[in-house]
This record gives sequence, structure tokens and C-alpha cells, in this order.
Amino acid sequence: MKGILRMTENSEIMNTVKIAVDAINEKKGLDVKVIDISSISIMADYFILASGSNVNQIKAICDNLTEKLGKANVHPKHIEGNEKTGWILLDYTDVIIHIFDEDSRAFYNLERIWSDGKDVAV
Repeated sequence: MKGILRMTENSEIMNTVKIAVDAINEKKGLDVKVIDISSISIMADYFILASGSNVNQIKAICDNLTEKLGKANVHPKHIEGNEKTGWILLDYTDVIIHIFDEDSRAFYNLERIWSDGKDVAV
């Protein structure tokens, strides 16, 4: 069984994770999940996954993320996709955020692909 980690407020990375999760929740993102991939990948420390129920909600989540993280002086290295593609990836180097429509999330099933990571309680 996969372990569940508890978020701590001590590090900059965890602060980024907390701000991101709060920003997603403000826009009523669905099924928000944080996965610690630091021990199994060099690409990032955390993945944040969330879904939106329609293109307007997905855009609102993405806009709120970039606004709230920008206010914390955290800026994306790269953004891929848009609300019309069913998947937006926001790369903040140590934290990669995936915002999906529900069908794309089920199709790509990143939770299964990264199942060796540890779930982080949010």
C-alpha cells in the first residue's frame, strides 16, 4: 500500500504546493491530488493533478494558479496546452501542475503511471 505524506509548511516547494492547491480549490477544482515523485524522478518533486468540469472552469483554475503563484513570485518555466485541449500542464520546475477535463484525466491516468510516488495529504 502506498504511503501518504503530510504536507509541512517549512520549505519553499511545499509553500508552492500549498498555494497551488488553495488556488485550485478556490475555483472548485475536482479530485485534487498531490503526488511526491522526488524519489522516482528527476523531472520534479511534486505533481499536482486536478480536473475541471468544463472549459471555463479549467481556464479559471489555470488563471487563478498563475495569478496566486505569481503574487508569491513563483512563475512557470513553461505552460503547455489550453482549456480547449483537455489538458493544461504548468511547469514550475519543482512542481508540475496538470489540469484536465474529466475525460482526458481518465484517459491519461497519471495516477496509475506515477503510482510509485507517494500521495501527499492536501
